Amino acid sequence: MFPAQVNLLLSLIRSYAEGQRRYVESLSSYARQFLDRMKKPEVNFIKGICPAIAVEQKVSTSNARSTVGSMTEVYDYLRLLYARIGKTISPITGDIVKKHEVSEVVNYIYTLSPDSKVQLLIPLQYRHERTVGQELNLLLQKGYSRLLKKGEIISIEDVLSDTSIDLSKSVVSHDKSDFRVLIDRFVVDDKEDNKKRIADSVQIAFSESEGECFIFTPDAEEKYFNNRFELDGISFLEPTHQLFNFNNPYGACPKCEGYGKMLGIDPDKVIPDEDLSIYQEAIACWRGEKGKMWWNQLIMNAGKFDFPVHKAYKELTDSQKELLWKGNDYFDGIDAFFQELEDGAYKIQNRVMLSRYRGKTVCNVCKGGRLRKEAIYVKINDTDITKLIHIPIDDLLSFIESVKLSDYDQKIAERIL
Repeated sequence: MFPAQVNLLLSLIRSYAEGQRRYVESLSSYARQFLDRMKKPEVNFIKGICPAIAVEQKVSTSNARSTVGSMTEVYDYLRLLYARIGKTISPITGDIVKKHEVSEVVNYIYTLSPDSKVQLLIPLQYRHERTVGQELNLLLQKGYSRLLKKGEIISIEDVLSDTSIDLSKSVVSHDKSDFRVLIDRFVVDDKEDNKKRIADSVQIAFSESEGECFIFTPDAEEKYFNNRFELDGISFLEPTHQLFNFNNPYGACPKCEGYGKMLGIDPDKVIPDEDLSIYQEAIACWRGEKGKMWWNQLIMNAGKFDFPVHKAYKELTDSQKELLWKGNDYFDGIDAFFQELEDGAYKIQNRVMLSRYRGKTVCNVCKGGRLRKEAIYVKINDTDITKLIHIPIDDLLSFIESVKLSDYDQKIAERIL
């Protein structure tokens, strides 16, 4: 061998030995006692060397709820993505649920015409069990002296002395639109002191009303603001990564406890032949003497809500199938039938009947999504996270690549994506 090749070989041997020695030193003292001691190579300094063996240790724990996504951390990234940029959608109106900040109220006020006269109002506190008289006296003690009633500013003392108003009535049962408490009045202008005053007043309004305020001007409609996470009379949970965790009691479906399946009434046993129509007695549990009454109730009233009793079960729409189980004002559904059997489970014949149709089935609350219903309200591009749990990884990749986000959301989700 040439001298240069010998020197190169010696350098590689020394580098390998040093890398191996550093790896052994990274082990615990207990593990090193079973290994031969290695001498340091006879060199002054070695820089930029990597260990000869690199081992990444990861302790992975699994349970009955674990999926490929949760074991590979793919689902962890999805949870984080939905917690950061997911939009909570109201199931009633389909509007986005959000908290109004003080800055949003101030910005709205400054969209009004210059020199507009603005009144900042809050409702009476209906969250507490107090009478109207007690609430008005409490407001006087806090320093508030005026109310808005039917567009007219009146004194709280005048209301207290008015015998035509029932002050003993509970605030909870009182019409919230009858009285509005006047927090402040101001004129829209560009003075810095005025902006600070408006912001301070809005903050006080949110504090006094536990999150609500109204902006009233004679020339514009009354505008409502709320800094609580609620809409359409529903209080929503703010998205967090734990809300989408079916391994955690906080996020798991309360019925199936995050498993997605449960021991219950098996639809495949209730309707064993989907080629049959409802008229042909596709519902097996309604074929007997007792079930015939339930079947007759549906057949006799089906025309009142245009239900196709002569169509094969497999050809029914999802909403029609769900109607069979849930029922409506005209007939009691399959769920009600089995609930009646459950209520009478002290009878042996009812227990036998229930056992015929029991099996491991999809949870009827989360529909196999594993999460509590509040998590389903959070969506990205009109898709909730439960829709992504059961799809193949290729389809999930296509969804991630096709997600359309605003510049703000894109910046937040950049590292996650």
